[in-house]
Amino acid sequence: MVSLIVAHAKQNVIGFKNKMPWHLPNDLKHVKALTTGQTIVMGRKTYDSLGRALPNRTNVVLSRNTDLEYSDATVIHSVEDIKNLPGKVFIFGGANIYRETRDIVDEMFITSIEEVFAGDTFFPEYDLEEWTVISREKGEVDQKNIYPHEYLHLKRK
Repeated sequence: MVSLIVAHAKQNVIGFKNKMPWHLPNDLKHVKALTTGQTIVMGRKTYDSLGRALPNRTNVVLSRNTDLEYSDATVIHSVEDIKNLPGKVFIFGGANIYRETRDIVDEMFITSIEEVFAGDTFFPEYDLEEWTVISREKGEVDQKNIYPHEYLHLKRK
């Protein structure tokens, strides 16, 4: 099964200048809980923005660059290669990887942030009619998590 995990704002913004334009510690904990022990697939820019492989996960970078190598991540060169990865696979971003893999994704874990942010990177449009809502949960808003948000778990119909 191939899953996708993303946080996006109202207008589908996922990034600005290769960073997330918000800080939601509870969402980071949510992502960690879902992906620990699993395989995450990301593009080179997403990997570079993290600055390192995420611990306790198999980190995979999808890139067309056949010379690309990382000491702490596996590099693959085709969406087809995702099918051969071990365990549960999460598509982890960024925008190009989301676009390239959207047809092979069986489920999506979305943190929908109910704010408008400046952005230069966007999650592709999706139609909720093509998905079954498995769960929808409001995120807690507090001093550290100041933006209203909700967690969605969707499965392809």
